[in-house]
Amino acid sequence: MFGFERTAYDKKVYEEQLKDFLPETFIDIHTHIWKKEFDGQDHTKGCVSWTKLVAADCTAEDLFQTNRDMFPGKKVIPVLMGQPMSNVYQTNEYTEECSRKYGLPAFFCTDYTMSGEYLEEQVKKGGFIGLKPYLNNSPQYIPSNEIRIYDFLTPEHLEAANKNGWIVMLHIARPGRLRDEVNLAQLMEIEEKYPNIKLIVAHVGRAYSKEDLGTAFDVLKHTENMMFDFTANTLSLAMEQCINAVGTKRLMFGSDLPITKMRMYRITENGFYYNVVPRGLYGDVSTDPHMRETDEEDVTNFMYEELLAFKQCAETLGLSRNDVADILCHNAAKLFDIDIRREML
Repeated sequence: MFGFERTAYDKKVYEEQLKDFLPETFIDIHTHIWKKEFDGQDHTKGCVSWTKLVAADCTAEDLFQTNRDMFPGKKVIPVLMGQPMSNVYQTNEYTEECSRKYGLPAFFCTDYTMSGEYLEEQVKKGGFIGLKPYLNNSPQYIPSNEIRIYDFLTPEHLEAANKNGWIVMLHIARPGRLRDEVNLAQLMEIEEKYPNIKLIVAHVGRAYSKEDLGTAFDVLKHTENMMFDFTANTLSLAMEQCINAVGTKRLMFGSDLPITKMRMYRITENGFYYNVVPRGLYGDVSTDPHMRETDEEDVTNFMYEELLAFKQCAETLGLSRNDVADILCHNAAKLFDIDIRREML
């Protein structure tokens, strides 16, 4: 589906709960663009399967139209990256093309086999702002549940990023998610050993249930440079703990579009998350452990659910409008050097 078709319920949610809460301009630091023909290989090790139900591809133009459809009256400035589950060489070429055409910042998707020298050459040539490593692009012999950060964001890649002061968008692996001791140890080591890297821990470390948090922020509160985004996360508690630990200047908004086009809401049970979707909308979902169906009529979209969770966080913590604007816009504008006055196509 090109763009997004809102239902009457979507419009009601947006007009009554989100429109006045959102700033006039905001920045989405976590979007994916790619074409179907880039899916030439199976690059899905360690990845969930339900995301494929939403979109087979997403061009830059589809992304822009989706933002216009979802946020009438607002200006959304996206940061681009390819689809790391596709052929990374093809998806990087397309991302570079779109970044140049539309004047938008973009990440370079990596594979663990790439040398630091190659990354420096490609990032500079393509005008990328940094790296997007992903857990599936790691050695095939490593079991999915045992993938560590350094298996896909290698020390050589970290050295190159540190040398050049790149931004790194990191999606951590492992079943324990943010609370995993190996993840926490390596995150702290990156913070201390590579101080010039601008590290973003995506999805608040994939803490989608309260159990995923554990006591992680008791450790991460000692960081000074590390940033976070709440991309595709509907757990307001994760956002609250993040802000309480590191403040409002180190959290940012990301959508994970086109994934957040999904019509759903999320629940958790015993530390496991479920996406609840209208019955039959996404075909047979019975084999996916993260999917459940409902006969409810009023189900909005993932994007709105994520922003409603952030609104709840803002209300719980008593954030000011300036705080909200920082998290949704100004923190990213500073980090990515984005002029928020720019015109959007």
